[in-house]
Amino acid sequence: MSVIDFHSHILPGIDDGSRNVETSIGMLRMCREQGVDIMIATPHFYADSNRVERFVENRKNAYDRVMAENADIPHIMMGAEVAFFDGISRAERVDALTIEGTNIMLLEMPFVTWSDSVVHEVRDLIEKRHFHIILAHIERFLKIPGNKSYVEQVLELPVTVQVNAETLLDFRQKGRMFKMFRNGTAHIIGSDCHGMHHRVPNLWLGREALSKKLGEDFVKQIDTYGVQLLKDHQIHP
Repeated sequence: MSVIDFHSHILPGIDDGSRNVETSIGMLRMCREQGVDIMIATPHFYADSNRVERFVENRKNAYDRVMAENADIPHIMMGAEVAFFDGISRAERVDALTIEGTNIMLLEMPFVTWSDSVVHEVRDLIEKRHFHIILAHIERFLKIPGNKSYVEQVLELPVTVQVNAETLLDFRQKGRMFKMFRNGTAHIIGSDCHGMHHRVPNLWLGREALSKKLGEDFVKQIDTYGVQLLKDHQIHP
């Protein structure tokens, strides 16, 4: 069963992640050594400072520079970490920001207290635009004052919830995250890696923490879920 890292910033020079090809290759080799088979490259997309067409072009160029090295690295799938913005459910071209070959979008929610309109936008992305939404690092939004009821509403939607591996090592947060995995309101982990020395690839640490708490079979179930998620949401020509 393939091990998938659903959240990473391993493409060079496109966001606040890897700064150059050398760093990207180093990060990807670390991931390979940790048993990762598939890296989903999810550079940040901010609608207020970028255009989809320019982003896609820059992402392709960064990918080509990595692949030109012919290194022994995990398979890379293109995606994006799309920052929520007002009107996202009506925006054109956002389908180009989904994980390649699928209708799956990794969505970074607002870092302020959400609102009814935010919940409605996410619902419309699902019901009207037919995207499957992965909520990026849900743990960051649970701590925002006044956000509890809005998070609960979003989690009632058919979404996939991603947790950062480092959170499963944080004594202040890991208990809540383990509980969410156990009751089925969290589904996958990602490294959200950004570099070789800061926010390094660490998916294996999160997997190890889950294995110790919930068992090896549970981690295998997560792997199965991830593989099936990509398969179920493929877009066929």
